[in-house]
Amino acid sequence: MRTGILIDELGVGFDAMTAQAREAARLGYHTLWLAQRGGWDALTALPALGAAAPGVELGTCVVPTYPRHPITMAAQALTAQAATGAPVHLGIGLSHKYIIENEFGYSFGRPLRHLREYLEALNPVLRGEKADVHGETLTAAGGLNTPGARRPAVLIGSVSPQSTRLAGELADGVITTWAGPRATAEFVVPTLGGAGRVVSGQLICVTSEVDERRTWIEQTYGGAANVPAYRAILDREGHERVSDAALIGDEETVLRQVKSLEDAGATELLVMPIGPAEEQARTRELLAA
Repeated sequence: MRTGILIDELGVGFDAMTAQAREAARLGYHTLWLAQRGGWDALTALPALGAAAPGVELGTCVVPTYPRHPITMAAQALTAQAATGAPVHLGIGLSHKYIIENEFGYSFGRPLRHLREYLEALNPVLRGEKADVHGETLTAAGGLNTPGARRPAVLIGSVSPQSTRLAGELADGVITTWAGPRATAEFVVPTLGGAGRVVSGQLICVTSEVDERRTWIEQTYGGAANVPAYRAILDREGHERVSDAALIGDEETVLRQVKSLEDAGATELLVMPIGPAEEQARTRELLAA
């Protein structure tokens, strides 16, 4: 199973981000991932990571679709690929109603129709063709002149049946959150179908302080259990709380949990280290490729 790592961009400067990138490259991680979480722009930042870690693949997890027209998204992704020369994995997603409507002021009506039309416009532009979509949620009529740029892979941040099926039809795979082995094997893989990629995003900590780390997760991310899409994937896994989904314990325990994800059909592990600095270092070193 391929292994990538999330570069922590929350409240840190570019020097700290590029230092993380250099270390991840030294350890042998396949892919460096950047989230879009209300701080730095993930796609714009990718070339900085590429310069710090030449030859390492780059990805976003995930960039919301609503604020960026698909031709604009394609231009940013192709520019990042050409600037770095590295494979780029373009993770995009719908985000959530409360973010899209309350923060950006867009309507979140008919999100699956929007995602379908978005992909129908994005895909040809990434291939060097023109989009010709006059849909119910967007219009995209045009293309780009980006000689030499290679098509990025397109992955959908997904935990719902509808968007996962759409990813199997119009994208290269999915990026999951809070999905453990049971949900991956019984829901994600069969719903995606075919040979689609399953990038399994996981909060991970190698530690002896298991209860303390789960308490921190609840304090930091516990509200996600009230978001309908996340609640559904937690229920599929049989988890009551968000912290139940995290991979926490000693080295043997964490490796066993990672192996269960691979056996369930995850093709790539997206490591999201948590905990104090020394525990995050242990986690990064344990799971390096």
